[in-house]
Amino acid sequence: MSTRRMMVVGAHSADFVWRAAGAVACHTAAGGEAVVVALSYGERGESGKLWEEPGQTEENVKRIRHAEAEKAAGAVGARFEALDLGDYPLRVGPESVDRLAEMMRDFAPNVVLTHPKEDPFNPDHPAAHAAVAQARLLTSGAGVASGFRTAPPSEFLTFEPHQPELCNFTPTVYVDITPVYESKVEAMAAMQAQEYLREYYGQRADQRGNHARKVTGDSGIRQAEAFERLLPNVVTSL
Repeated sequence: MSTRRMMVVGAHSADFVWRAAGAVACHTAAGGEAVVVALSYGERGESGKLWEEPGQTEENVKRIRHAEAEKAAGAVGARFEALDLGDYPLRVGPESVDRLAEMMRDFAPNVVLTHPKEDPFNPDHPAAHAAVAQARLLTSGAGVASGFRTAPPSEFLTFEPHQPELCNFTPTVYVDITPVYESKVEAMAAMQAQEYLREYYGQRADQRGNHARKVTGDSGIRQAEAFERLLPNVVTSL
């Protein structure tokens, strides 16, 4: 059996930690390979604590954020890559979309995770979604023989945004992250620039664990993460 591959693409370097670190840890614990791609470091709009330091510079913030994200990715068994496109605003031009598509062709992920297409509070998240959606389509072509290198179509899901009800996010998949929850905690702890989010996303994991227990009747589920599947799930039986 070939190794399953997961690609998580965030607008900022910490996005994967809060929203999908548990799913990544489950994936790698099962023998899968995972890569986390950050379109930006979130150096301007997502690194408030770092900017409290006197004499702080953008390049130093990027350096710190890169180190934090690498540590967080390592905690869940993933590889971290950054495109460094800048944030607030994140503008993903055609060349960057092509670059992302080429990364997808090289890695050939079985599943791709990214932001939902709507977010009334963060302009970078919809920009990331649009770029990932386009790159994914360019990766697989039209599903027939093409005049360029392609990779098989991947599953495509969005991870839970900070305020799901305002982003038209409806969970269709819960991932039980109970066995790997300490790895997510370790990944969250690595993101020193946004330590204020740890409590919120710890609580969210508990809440989604409650929802997953309701769905399954499995009392052993304590923490979960929520995702929305954007494409139909193809199975051989129900």
